Amino acid sequence: MQERQIDVSAQVERVKRQTRPWKSIIALVLAIAAAVISHVARRKSHALFSAPDLTYEIVAAGTAVLFLIFASMATYGLARQAGQLLEPRVGIAYAAIVRYAVLIVGAFTTLLITLVLFGVPVSQLVLGGALTTIVVSIAAQQALGNVFAGLVLMLARPFKVGDAIRLRAGALGGPVDGRVTDIGITYVRVNTGGGVLSIPNSQVLNAVVGPIPPDNGNGAQGPAVGDGKPGRSGPPGPPQPSPPGPA
Repeated sequence: MQERQIDVSAQVERVKRQTRPWKSIIALVLAIAAAVISHVARRKSHALFSAPDLTYEIVAAGTAVLFLIFASMATYGLARQAGQLLEPRVGIAYAAIVRYAVLIVGAFTTLLITLVLFGVPVSQLVLGGALTTIVVSIAAQQALGNVFAGLVLMLARPFKVGDAIRLRAGALGGPVDGRVTDIGITYVRVNTGGGVLSIPNSQVLNAVVGPIPPDNGNGAQGPAVGDGKPGRSGPPGPPQPSPPGPA
């Protein structure tokens, strides 16, 4: 009986998961329809119906509020679906970044369109937001570079967690050998045997990545054969005659 209840709950959760995208799509369609009606009513167009100006104002304000509600629902639902879709492929951390990015962009777009529907001038707001975005991007250039480099590493997958790799780049001060223990938002963590190194994603993306070459058994190179003269190597040459001495 208990196993049957677990199966029923699992089926109900599966059905809910399948119907969530449709809820977000329906909310998005309703938001677009409410925005169109509000825009037409704000212009007091008689294409909808013949009524006093006050009625048009009420309809415009009401549909603008409906747009705000439906657009918020659609943004939240689509952001959650994007995170759930990308989580098995890129991991929880990067799926959370995509989800938050969709939420931020959707919330800003919803707020902007809502202000336009209410007749609020938004040109100065857009200009100020653009300038703020530029300043923040310049200030956080290194952090954002590591985040985007991490996204490229997760999508390109030159290595995965558990791989034994060698990183070679000038910024690393020489080759780094170790086993990848974590690929985070801003750092790749490599266990070198003597400790765990946290390497920025941008440096990992610019480095040459490959497997650790096999050892020849003793870790030393083959002996060099000299010719008896310093600074040269090769087969031994013929003996040189000794300088003449006193008789």
